[in-house]
This record gives sequence, structure tokens and C-alpha cells, in this order.
Amino acid sequence: MTRAERARRIGAILDRLYPTPPIPLHHGNAFQLLVAVVLSAQTTDAQVNRVTPALFRRAPIAEKLAKMSETEILKLIRSCGLAAGKARRLKQLAQMLVDEHGGKVPAGMDALEKLPGVGHKTASVVMNQAFGEPAFPVDTHIHRLARRWRLSKAKDVGQTERDLKKLFPPEEWGKRHLQMIYFGREHCPARNHDGTECPICSWAS
Repeated sequence: MTRAERARRIGAILDRLYPTPPIPLHHGNAFQLLVAVVLSAQTTDAQVNRVTPALFRRAPIAEKLAKMSETEILKLIRSCGLAAGKARRLKQLAQMLVDEHGGKVPAGMDALEKLPGVGHKTASVVMNQAFGEPAFPVDTHIHRLARRWRLSKAKDVGQTERDLKKLFPPEEWGKRHLQMIYFGREHCPARNHDGTECPICSWAS
């Protein structure tokens, strides 16, 4: 079986299990999505969803977050991993949005990646989920699945992203990203995984 054939079969399985995968981070606008994705580093989506309601009540838009102190932000996000650094970067991010983008989240990869705390993966999530632009965000979990399923031999997430983009059409990238996240959580954990019982690993790995 070629890599392309494997990708098509995997895509069919993911479509059957997750035909319309929801965005796991709760948000009401592009700014809130950006904040939630920044908070999600080294933290579960579930934990982010527990802290953002209070944060977004105080600061639903960039202008209000920029006016908060780091200490105030930290109190609201303390239960997230690396909270002190995230509080500092979120304040800087909000201030930069106000100063350089009129308080709006820019709809471009280059501009997003210049924001404090925003890397390529975070920018890709925002481009796809907030603006509907083709992007395939790849984190360590998707990187692991791509290698396990022999869709990529890459040793870094950047090359894995390029490999996956070649295997799936652009209109599927965002959906595949979400499907792989949910599949990894529910069927394909990093540790203590019985590949013989996995709907994909049982034949693809």
C-alpha cells in the first residue's frame, strides 16, 4: 500500500468516526480563540475551557485584556501550565493587537507569528478555525500519529506538516487536524497503546 492509499483509507475512517469534528476550545470570536490556543500549550483543552469563561467575561476583546495587569491575568489562568509566562505574553499580545492592528486579530500567518506567544502551530489554528483559510496545524500529538501511521518519516513537526499537506487536499486540512486530535485522545494514546485494537494502527502501523 502506498502512502497516498494509506492516507485515503485513514481519511475514510476518520470521516466515519468524526464527520463534523467540533473545535475543542470554546470561544466567541477570533481574539478569544487566539487567547485560548496560546493558553493550551502544555495544558489540556478541558483545563483551558475551565479558565477562559472568567477571563473572557473580564476581557472579551483585546482592548480590555491590554488594560489588565499581569497579576490580574495570572489570577484567572493560574491553573494552566506555565501560567506566569502566559499571563505576560497575553498582556503583550493584547497590547500589540491594540497598537498595531486596531484591536483586531490579523488574518495572515506572518502577522500572527509576530505576536507574543504565537508560533506557527497557533497561527495555523487561528487561520483555519477563525478565518477559514487552509492550514494543517501540527503539534507533537499529530506528529506522533503521522509517524505511527506511516504517513511521514519526519523527525520534526515542520516536515510532518509538509508531508500531510501533500497527502490531503487543502479543503480537508483543518478537518483532518481536528479528527486526528480526537482520534488520538480516544483510540491512539502515546502510552500503553494496544495497536491490535486500534481502528487505524491495527493495519497502518
